[in-house]
Amino acid sequence: MTPVLNPAAWVAHGVGKREDLPLPFPLVVAGASVALVVSFVALGALWRTPRLHPGGGHPLPATTARLLDSRWLRGGAVALALALSAWTLMALVAGADNANNPTPYVVYVWLWIGLPFLSLVLGPVWRVLNPLRALFLLLCRAGGLDPLNGILRYRLGYWPAAVGLFAFTWLELIAPDRTTRAVLLPTILGVMLLTLLGAVVFGPRWFERADPFEVLSSLYGALSPLGRRPDRTWVVRTPLHGVDRIEADHGLLATVSVLLGGTAYDGFSGLTAWFSWTQSSASPVAAQTLGLLGFCVLVAGTLAAAAGLAARIAGVVSLRGCATAFAPSLVPIAAGYVVAHYWSLWVYGGQLTLALLSDPLGTGANWLGTRGLTPGSALIGPTFVACLQVTAIVTGHVLGIVHAHERALRLFDRKAAVRGQVPMLVVMVGYTCGGLVLLFAA
Repeated sequence: MTPVLNPAAWVAHGVGKREDLPLPFPLVVAGASVALVVSFVALGALWRTPRLHPGGGHPLPATTARLLDSRWLRGGAVALALALSAWTLMALVAGADNANNPTPYVVYVWLWIGLPFLSLVLGPVWRVLNPLRALFLLLCRAGGLDPLNGILRYRLGYWPAAVGLFAFTWLELIAPDRTTRAVLLPTILGVMLLTLLGAVVFGPRWFERADPFEVLSSLYGALSPLGRRPDRTWVVRTPLHGVDRIEADHGLLATVSVLLGGTAYDGFSGLTAWFSWTQSSASPVAAQTLGLLGFCVLVAGTLAAAAGLAARIAGVVSLRGCATAFAPSLVPIAAGYVVAHYWSLWVYGGQLTLALLSDPLGTGANWLGTRGLTPGSALIGPTFVACLQVTAIVTGHVLGIVHAHERALRLFDRKAAVRGQVPMLVVMVGYTCGGLVLLFAA
């Protein structure tokens, strides 16, 4: 019989517990904080000038670069994405509306969780895989439209993506009946229509800045070891080189705050006290929504305050755009939380999704030959997961501190940059301690 994942477990973020750590939990928190402080001191002493130049990285062999750019590889990836999308829609529309329907698993596990993991390894893959880009091109050809230019010039920055990511986070964590056909079908159709309409009006820029999943993939894909130089040369690079190339457009701070704040709220929502309080309130959905919004605002507010204080210490008169300039520094931190919170669900749920996809209509069929697949647990052992969670969070914060230091060196003189980074260090240590407590207290 096909195993069933309890819908109530959608937001489970791992099996690691405090007792699974190789060291006492207070010592782990203290060690993580010390690692950040030592990194800050070392940066101030050794990293005196900007080092993350756009041309950084080692070029890939010519054959590998040609393979990555080949039409058959990209065309095959698009065809596979379109086939999976059609398969999933078929299951949603014609399949059984129960826990064995693969659609919620594809949406909440493969797309929402799997896309960040895939992007961290291969880069912004959703630019290639996005089935709505392919549909947009078909619409343009059928209607005689210019696929490169929209009707209006796009001026909204990342704000539509921030709103879209917040809405999907709310859907995944809070919305009632979020795994049912009644919720998923209008949501998916609405997203498709809105995205295609936006692309027709604003052109492909809409995908780059407003499509929440393409922005999600692009931000996490900046940490991938695979990337391109400004001259389009494929290179192997450090995560910091990719993060440094994220364009600091308006709405970026809100977007990364949703990514980080949403994952933090996921851990917080698992606390018994919070769950009990929201369920006993007059409107549990409203209480949870305010909680989610509060975490996102808290992340944006603390970074904006730290960036503003850093600018004041450096003697900068105008603070406009300062917080946005430091916003890319939150991307490695958000990625660390994604790995820490969702590794177990991705490994187990990803395998289970493949098993369920073999019977999309719920008739007992085995069209893909994977219906009998039993998810393995080799990569989700408690001790391994607990160590992975701590490593991911600390690594993300260290990378965030390094990038914030690099950005400060470009905005301020060196002495002011080091002094100005003290507020950012305090914020980073606070994020680290708070993140570990939420992760291992839930």
